[in-house]
Amino acid sequence: MPDICLLGTGGMLPLKDRFLTSLYAEYNGKAVLIDCGEGTQVAIAKHGLKMSRIELLLITHCHADHVTGLPGLLLSIGNSSRTEPLDIAAPQSCIPIIKSLMSVCGALPYEVRLHGLPEDEPFELSAEFIAPMLKIRTLPLSHRVSCLGYSLVLERKPPFLPENAKALGIPVEYWKRLHSGETVILDDGRSIAPEAVTGEKRSPIKITYTTDTLPIAELAGFAESSDLFICEGMYGLPEKKESMNEKCHMLMQDACGIALMAGVKRLWLTHYSPAEKEPSLYEEELKTIFPDAVITADGAKITL
Repeated sequence: MPDICLLGTGGMLPLKDRFLTSLYAEYNGKAVLIDCGEGTQVAIAKHGLKMSRIELLLITHCHADHVTGLPGLLLSIGNSSRTEPLDIAAPQSCIPIIKSLMSVCGALPYEVRLHGLPEDEPFELSAEFIAPMLKIRTLPLSHRVSCLGYSLVLERKPPFLPENAKALGIPVEYWKRLHSGETVILDDGRSIAPEAVTGEKRSPIKITYTTDTLPIAELAGFAESSDLFICEGMYGLPEKKESMNEKCHMLMQDACGIALMAGVKRLWLTHYSPAEKEPSLYEEELKTIFPDAVITADGAKITL
């Protein structure tokens, strides 16, 4: 099962007790990192994670609080003796900016492969190099620059039923192939389909991450049925609504409303304004909108 850590919860600039918003998701020893603001490499170390396991970086957009940690992270990964390629995916217009940031890194001991993603339509990115059944979906958000939301969707195999396999007299050496969805031919000539030894299909594990956007209608469909919905909430004061509209951000209450419409299992709020010194003060109120809302703090972890 995937292990999730919210490395930081701040927006705009890091504080002495709050790193910038970034997500680390690990599965079977390989990790995806979403966003990389100033100090992300320090947050990874602080929370006991391994940057050497990062296989893919997903960038939402190229404002400073989401990308300026890239050079330091890439250099630190290089110092961990990495030689395998590292992939970075971002909105297409971000690629020149990322290349400029990387210019201060010099020669890295591994290849960095950049992938520009469509900015005006949803897109699906295969991530089979991280997990055989992992897909990453994007949604164009509404910010002052091109910005993408990400959903990590991990399909799950149906449960294997060893009692069925034994009853059919299927040798153990065929079990893994059957569980992987392959039809096998036994030595006695029988053809066995996977359905004969597996249970009902299980729903995928879905993690949705959206930050720096107005609360657009498309977000509810994009986050629908997420096991974990991570969404920005810069302020908890309704009086800030007009200001948030002008700056293309959302309130904590907006995020809770989206979570309710999307039918997500749990909501983690993040990307707080530096002016929100104690965002936890709003949690009781927010739970009246969406009961499973959590005002997260740096280092929040969960295994899904």
